[in-house]
Formats: sequence, structure tokens, C-alpha cells
Amino acid sequence: MTRRTKTFRLAAVAATSALVLAACGGGDDDGGSDNSSTESKSDGVLTVGTLLPQTGSLAFLGPPEFAGVDLAIKEINEAGGVLGQDVVGVKADSGDTDSGIAPAETDKLLDADADVIVGAASSGVSMTVVEKIMSAGVVMFSPANTSTAFDEGDFADPDLYFRTAPSDILQGAVMANLLLEDGKQNVAILARQDAYGETLAEEIGKGLENAGSTVAATVFYGENAQSYDSQVQEIADAAPDAVVLVAFEETTTIVPQLVSAGVGPQDVATYFVDGNTADYSGKLPDGTLTGTKGTIPGAEATGDFRERLLAVDPSLTDFTYSAESYDATIVSALAAIAADSDAGDKIAEEIPGVTEGGTKCTSFTECADLLEAGEDIDYDGVSGPIELGETGSPTAASIGIYQYGADNKISPIKYISGTI
Repeated sequence: MTRRTKTFRLAAVAATSALVLAACGGGDDDGGSDNSSTESKSDGVLTVGTLLPQTGSLAFLGPPEFAGVDLAIKEINEAGGVLGQDVVGVKADSGDTDSGIAPAETDKLLDADADVIVGAASSGVSMTVVEKIMSAGVVMFSPANTSTAFDEGDFADPDLYFRTAPSDILQGAVMANLLLEDGKQNVAILARQDAYGETLAEEIGKGLENAGSTVAATVFYGENAQSYDSQVQEIADAAPDAVVLVAFEETTTIVPQLVSAGVGPQDVATYFVDGNTADYSGKLPDGTLTGTKGTIPGAEATGDFRERLLAVDPSLTDFTYSAESYDATIVSALAAIAADSDAGDKIAEEIPGVTEGGTKCTSFTECADLLEAGEDIDYDGVSGPIELGETGSPTAASIGIYQYGADNKISPIKYISGTI
């Protein structure tokens, strides 16, 4: 049964960040960008490109993300489109940082005159193409990037980059509080050695230690590691009362090793993050993950929204980041209407404004009608209140806490909404 929590005060981590309440997200990260951009071109047609994972370590996120964009475009066009024209969608595969296909796939979207590119899912992949996209005068709007880098340095200034997923600082805070709620006092963290894993490990550790709990061990492994034996042994030697695994698809290799070392989910309480809170039915023996908890950003995908997504893609079994992808597309379309232009730079100027400070509205049709009437709007989407701040990141968001059953599938147990 799902239990909704409207507010959640992160007392345990208040000293580590400017949080009032909590929300979360996930993705990997490396590299950087100079945020340069050029003036955009307008052809009168809003073209939305999708740079999302069809292949690679986050490919399980691709179907719901693509479906979210496709549903938004379908509903926008059924409502009359943008600037009197149907919105056009163009798809590309982001792959992952190992495959390195994102730059070439991005070129395909730019050659197709994309005004907005929804993606990438991985922060690391986004870092490899963000400069290329912004330099072309195109909006980059990620539904799943959570690297703290996008709110720091040059990215702290307004530009063409936006996201509907909140920073990993929040996921770390929520995970720390979840562990504390569950009474864990001696926690071991096993994480990928990249910006995603390092940031989450650091933030989880801060939250625990500030509340008086102990971090028994923080162990990192290379993202391309061939073996995890030594790292798993370090976790076992720490004799923790909980293990947090910050991982991607390598989870299916690491978990059996944890089990063999006596620190698997049935021996020690285990927690996943959004990068690995996935469906493992048929991938791990039944019962392996029973009771394991995980965090995924976003509000609950309601029955109505799920039905609409399934009408677009009947094969969907997972809905992670579908709402964020949908909202990124809807917000972009509303911003184009507010700007009276499909040019990326003009859309970017209007994106924050259509998410806060005006008349509340919750659908494209309702919001578009208000804009046509000359009203300022505040779009609250299926992923939550959105409320994009000056860095292009949400200042209000939601997070779901999930738990695995004996079939190695997840079910939500509660949702937390809050402001940053």
C-alpha cells in the first residue's frame, strides 16, 4: 500500500545543505562545459529532440522517458500545437559514457533543427554534449540529470540548460534520513567511483554523521571494474548494520558477491539509489532483494497518467522519469508560446517564468489558454511543482521511496514532497 507524505523535515541533514524539505534524482557525471551559447534560429515549428538511452547502462530508463516525451507531444498537438503548428519530435540514442555515441547522435538532432533537446539521462553524457547543444542556441532540458555540477561554477548563471530532476544533494539527504528512520547506526556505502557515486556517498555520509550515526566504510569501485572482490570484502569487514549500493547495471554482479560475503540483502539491510532501483525479476534469484529499499525522484505516476503513457507505449513496465520527461516537454512548449517564438534562446528566457509566480495550471491546454489570454502562469506538472530556479534546476520536487518484494520488483511505499 502506498502512503503519501506531504511534508518531510530533514532535521538530520539540515546542517549540510539549504534544505527545508526533500526530493531526489540520479545520473552519472564527468567533465565540464563553458556554457557558451549563440543566438538561436526560428523556423516557426517547435522541434523537440530526445537524447535518451536506448542502449548502455541506463537503457532501462529509456522507454519511460521516450514515452513521456511522446505523450506530451501527442497531447500538445491534439490541443492545437504551438504557434499554430504541430510540434515535431526527433529521436536519438544517448548511449552512455562508455559508448561515447552522444556527440554524434546530438549532431543528428541539431541537423534536424531541434529547438529543444530533452536529455540526456546521465549527467556524464550530458557533460559531453552540453557545450555543443548550447553553442547551437538550442535548449537542453534533462529529465534525469542530478549532478551537483549543474548548479555550480559557470552553470550557476542563467543559460540554455534546464532539468526537471533535482540535485543529488537531495537524494543523499533523503537516503540519510531513510537510514536514520530505519534505526541504522553503522552504515557501509559501496559506490561507483565517478561524480555520481562520489557525490551521493559524500552527501549520505554527511547526513548520517551529523545525526550521530557512524559511516562504517565508504568503498569505491571503478565504473569499468572487472571484479569487485576486494571492495565487497571491505564492506564485509566493516560489519555494518546497513549497506547502501550506489550503482548502475553492475548491481546484478555485485549483489551476488555481497550475498557470498554474508552481507547480502537477506543478511544486512540494503538500500539502492535511482541508478539501480530497477526491475531485477529474472536477473537475480527470487527473494534476493526482498525488503531492499530504494529512492527514485518524482511524484507518483498516477493511474490516469500511466494509462495515457501505456496508450503511447503499451509495452511499458517501468515509469521512472516518465513524468519528468513529460514535464520538460510541456514546459518547453509553454515557454515557446510565452516567447511567441520557437527559437531556443527565446524559449530559455521564458522557461523559469512559466513554472512559478503566476496563475496555477496543471495541463498544457489550461496553461496555453491562460497564456493566450495574456496571463502569467505557474505550471505544476505530473512530476511535481517544478518551480525552476535561476540555475535552471527545481527548487521544489518530490521523491519516491520504494521497496522490493520476493519477485525482485519494486513497489512504492511513500512519496515525499518539499522545497529546496
